[in-house]
Amino acid sequence: MSTRASRAFSLWLPVVLWAALIFALSSVPSLSSGLGFWDLILRKLAHAGEYALLSALLLRALARPWPALAIAVVYAASDELHQHFVRGRVGSPWDIAIDAAGAVIGLIVFFYRRQITTKLRPAKAD
Repeated sequence: MSTRASRAFSLWLPVVLWAALIFALSSVPSLSSGLGFWDLILRKLAHAGEYALLSALLLRALARPWPALAIAVVYAASDELHQHFVRGRVGSPWDIAIDAAGAVIGLIVFFYRRQITTKLRPAKAD
C-alpha cells in the first residue's frame, strides 16, 4: 500500500467505524435505561457526544471545518430517517439539531486542542 493510500486509510477508517457504530446504535429498538427524565437527558447528551466525535474525526480527515460540519449534519439527518423505520424508535428534527450542536462543539474542541498542542510543542532547531 502506498504512503498516500495508507494515510487516507488511517484518516478515514475511524470516520467509517464511528459512523457504523452510530448506525448500529440507531438500529436498536429501545435504548431506554428506565431512569425517566434522566434517561432523556443522558440520551440527548449521548447524541451530542456521538456527533462531536464524528465531526472531529471528519475534520481530521478533511482538514476543512465547513465540509466536516455539513457531512456530520447530513449524516445526522440520515440517521434520524433511519430511526423512523426502526420499530420502537422515532426520527426527530430536534435530535438533528442536538446532533448539529454536538458537531459544532466537536469542531470547537478539535480547534482548541490543536492550538494548545501547537503552543506546547517545542520549536524545531534548524
